[in-house]
Amino acid sequence: MQKKYIPFIALFVAAMLLFWVLKNQRGESDNVPINIEIPAAKTEPIDRSITSIVYSKHARCRMECRQIDESEVKEILQDGKINYAKIESGEKGMTYPIEGITNDRQHVRIVFAPHNNELVVVTAIDLEKEWPCDCN
Repeated sequence: MQKKYIPFIALFVAAMLLFWVLKNQRGESDNVPINIEIPAAKTEPIDRSITSIVYSKHARCRMECRQIDESEVKEILQDGKINYAKIESGEKGMTYPIEGITNDRQHVRIVFAPHNNELVVVTAIDLEKEWPCDCN
């Protein structure tokens, strides 16, 4: 055998050895489950699954003035985002403003107050348009 082939053979053997070592290293297998702690989901302060919705007299009047119907209220309850800066606590309990865009493109805030197993709609606000309204 000629001496000029020895470096190529040595390189080939070294590459095969490296491949075998990498393939057979001990350590975590891909099949071993990894325990990753997932932080608990942030719980909302209002139960959106309540299906019994009661409308206050004031809310009904504001909804009529601002052309917001019950289906839009339910839509905002399910899909809207709570405005945490506007949550209030009063003598009747906590109120939770939920904001979103309705199907007819109104940007609204609906204020809910949980009471027993019901959600009371306190008021409905159009955040972009000022509507003439005479609710006393």
